[in-house]
Amino acid sequence: MRETGLDKAQDSIPLQKHKILVANRGEIAMRIMRACRKLGVAFAAIFTAEDAASGHVRLAREQGGEKSLYRVSSYHDANELMAVADEAGCTAVHPGYGFFAEDYRFARRVTKRDRKLIFIGPSWKIIRELGDKINTKRLARSLGVPTVPGSDRPIYDEMEAERIAKSVFEFQAQQGITRPLVLVKASAGGGGMGIEEVYDPDQFRSVYRRIRSYALRQFKDEGVLIEQRITDFNHLEVQVVSDRSGQNPVHFGTRNCSIQSTGRQKRIEIAPGFAPDELKYTFDAGKVLRDIVDYSLTMARKVGYDNVGTWEWIVTRKGEPFLMEVNTRIQVENGVSARISKVGGKGDVDLIAEQIRIGLGEPLGYGQSDISFEGLGIEYRLIAEDPDNNFTPWVGRIERFGWKEQPWLTMLTHVPTTEPYEIPTEFDPNLALAIIWGKDLEEAKARGLEFLRDLRLEGHNTAGEELKSNVNFLAANTERILRF
Repeated sequence: MRETGLDKAQDSIPLQKHKILVANRGEIAMRIMRACRKLGVAFAAIFTAEDAASGHVRLAREQGGEKSLYRVSSYHDANELMAVADEAGCTAVHPGYGFFAEDYRFARRVTKRDRKLIFIGPSWKIIRELGDKINTKRLARSLGVPTVPGSDRPIYDEMEAERIAKSVFEFQAQQGITRPLVLVKASAGGGGMGIEEVYDPDQFRSVYRRIRSYALRQFKDEGVLIEQRITDFNHLEVQVVSDRSGQNPVHFGTRNCSIQSTGRQKRIEIAPGFAPDELKYTFDAGKVLRDIVDYSLTMARKVGYDNVGTWEWIVTRKGEPFLMEVNTRIQVENGVSARISKVGGKGDVDLIAEQIRIGLGEPLGYGQSDISFEGLGIEYRLIAEDPDNNFTPWVGRIERFGWKEQPWLTMLTHVPTTEPYEIPTEFDPNLALAIIWGKDLEEAKARGLEFLRDLRLEGHNTAGEELKSNVNFLAANTERILRF
């Protein structure tokens, strides 16, 4: 089940003999470069013409020189990335997040090509296994891990589909949901295609038949999935780390990512996932946190998980956790988990450096008992967007960007602060991540509001209109952090 992607020759190479292709852009590319420098590992970075003004380009020149920087036509061109890796003499590829990070075919290609490279992430077989949501659900259920009620495989029999739908409706009634609904979707679909909601059990059969016919026409597979739609929930995550042995996974705590845009895109992340010592919940929040950690580690051990990953959970208002999916990559919000963590009593944990170190074959070197947590962290995603207009991206020039340095503040950004910056239209208008630490929830919230109040973010578009950002949205939602 497990494949490390490391042969014996590569496994014995000291870290300092490696060179990593940073196959990404923006702030995550900058974090990877800094982690490489911390470990004494050389790197090669890439950029496109649209990204010439990005801070990751400047950082690559400063820390690696011109020979560490390569222009490519696209971050999505695997052939071009492999050509750069070969020309630069790289021994490994770090995909960051997005792009090729969870593409098992790319990870397999990296490790199976004639000139083998190391993929800094889980082995390709694990990415394939856990990237399949149906397979993940089936695996979870086999281990007694709770998943969203519904089918864990495509259903082709109408009577079986009706039995599953009936059980899902009954489950929601037991939860006290006044208007239960069932999702009926084509199992071979994607991107929102072939999905309908059913509120009336008497209508289920006709919807099932319609989706099945649609699936056969569009995807040549009439398999249908039946699931419960959970609408009132908190979105929690468990940060898992394991070395190439796949035998000793540990966790770096939980996160709450429930404050999102209307499109279910995260905007504020908090670690840990609940604050049972400071807030009252209608359920045992401490037990929920312990349970989702235990469930996540159980699955990680079963599959031999061998790098950094995140188990994502839905927690209902009754305190019932359901596994949603597994992200087989480093995530944007890894820094907020690192900020509250200590290993062997020492802080300044860098999960990306850990990912690189174990990805190149080093043993983890510590166990769960060596990891401790202190305080509470908040991560704000600063984005050029209009929350009052369905979070529509804003396009224009950043003319002023600055903040007051604080010992409790970490700013991660690729946006220059000493000169204007034109936001590339080819990418999401993410500007920065601000990570705030406090000894408790109230201190962290007060510091978060102080940061947002002192932040200077100004700009205009070609029509002369002022920059729109989500700063006010972040401030308005800070008070409800971790409340359910």
